[in-house]
Amino acid sequence: MVKAIVGANWGDEGKGKITDVLAEDADVVARFQGGANAGHTIKNKYGKFALHTCPSGVFNENVTNVIGSGVALDVMKLKSEVDEIVSKGVPRPAILISERVQLLMPYHILFDVCEEERLSGKAFGSTKSGIAPFYSDKYAKKGIQACELFDEDYLKEKLEDICTLKNVMLTGLYHKDPLDPKELFETCMEYRDIIKPYLTDVSLYCTEELKKGKTILLEGQLGSMKDPDNGIYPMVTSSSPIASYGAVSLGIAPHEITKIVTVSKAYSSAVGAGAFTSEIFGDEAEELRQHGGDGGEYGATTGRPRRVGWYDCVASRYGCRVQGTTDVAFTVIDALGYLDEIPVCTDYEIDGKRVHEFPNPRALEKARPVLTTLPGWKCDIRGIRKFEDLPEKCRDYILFIEKQIGYPVTMISNGPAREDIIYR
Repeated sequence: MVKAIVGANWGDEGKGKITDVLAEDADVVARFQGGANAGHTIKNKYGKFALHTCPSGVFNENVTNVIGSGVALDVMKLKSEVDEIVSKGVPRPAILISERVQLLMPYHILFDVCEEERLSGKAFGSTKSGIAPFYSDKYAKKGIQACELFDEDYLKEKLEDICTLKNVMLTGLYHKDPLDPKELFETCMEYRDIIKPYLTDVSLYCTEELKKGKTILLEGQLGSMKDPDNGIYPMVTSSSPIASYGAVSLGIAPHEITKIVTVSKAYSSAVGAGAFTSEIFGDEAEELRQHGGDGGEYGATTGRPRRVGWYDCVASRYGCRVQGTTDVAFTVIDALGYLDEIPVCTDYEIDGKRVHEFPNPRALEKARPVLTTLPGWKCDIRGIRKFEDLPEKCRDYILFIEKQIGYPVTMISNGPAREDIIYR
């Protein structure tokens, strides 16, 4: 069977921990989209790790870790990440990479930086990891697939064509030095040597594993609000974090995905620009940010302070719907124990009208939160392992949100450690 772990919201929901926990019962853990522009923070017996490229199954010796064709593969970041976790005592993970995956090149990062500089105050809040230029090239048929690294004459010709096109923009628009196709070829040969041992036909491998009755865990990056089709366009990422795209990236049948665990945090947080209806500011926001997560609400990749707000039932209901949710994993509930009262956004107000369903991006820009305030439980709930042992007001908070979004909360994370999980 195939299970997917994806985000209901803007990313940073705590998917890494949930994947790490569920990977114990999986045979394969697969990253199916995105690049090193976002990360998953995981805390386990080996220490605390921020993964950006590796699948979260790398800490489980029984797991084969797969990188699907939909990923923007930054080869050097993958290598440094594997080297780092091995240096900290983690057994060297089994990794397979799709031979159809495309390579994130140094010029993708250069173009990302240049374009954000050009846009200035109208920038998209990019992490400058090269993601948008990478996917632009992929769909313009200017990307470099891993399998192309082994046809040197073809690759040299392709790099000449890429440089001809890109140097016009680099020199004319951004006033930068031109790219050298010979240098890029040498870079590609370095990448080839690093990833050659891992490359395989991922579609065939995953199909054969499913025939054997094995379990595949799909690991999504970011969340529903950052999907370019269903999210808060244009302030979105450049690949689809929707569970169904996992079938495309791995080359398997979509009906194989039978369980979709959608992760949603007990309050809201986001990195980058874009509509964020329940956002709070000032001292109130900083206090929530300091209590949130393990070490505060700061990006695993960028270190930037995350925008924070109250739980948004409108966005979460929609985010769960487009993911095809079967189960909700509710995370970081322990962070709210300091509050006397906890506001929850149940509806939006747009042009004086109360709206229950998530609107399109243009209407969303005008939305204001309609809040319902619930009593807080004012205590530390870490260490509790049964739902019925949680304080009554904490249970009431979870049940209120479960009813509002309309999807069952079957996992509750009440601390940063792997064992801090309550199952329902």
